[in-house]
Amino acid sequence: MELLWHQQRRATSVVWPEDIDRRLNILVRAAAAAGERTSRAEILAAFVTVADVDPNQVAGLLHHYRRLPADALADDEERDDLPVVRPPGPRRATSD
Repeated sequence: MELLWHQQRRATSVVWPEDIDRRLNILVRAAAAAGERTSRAEILAAFVTVADVDPNQVAGLLHHYRRLPADALADDEERDDLPVVRPPGPRRATSD
């Protein structure tokens, strides 16, 4: 049986507010706290698979998001209760 998460990959460019990006990093850290090794892409894919396809519910989610105040995720700033996870991408060589 082929698993959905093993299918061929497709790259997608996402542009969104910095606080949303920070929240996604926190979600990866939360998964690590639960013993899961994952990526930002896999977290997003998991959310997409459980999202209801009902047009009214999708519209409701959009309306909710669009009404959030700029400081809605301010509590995310200092999450020291979650493990630190190495940021995505290649590591830069450091020179002494």
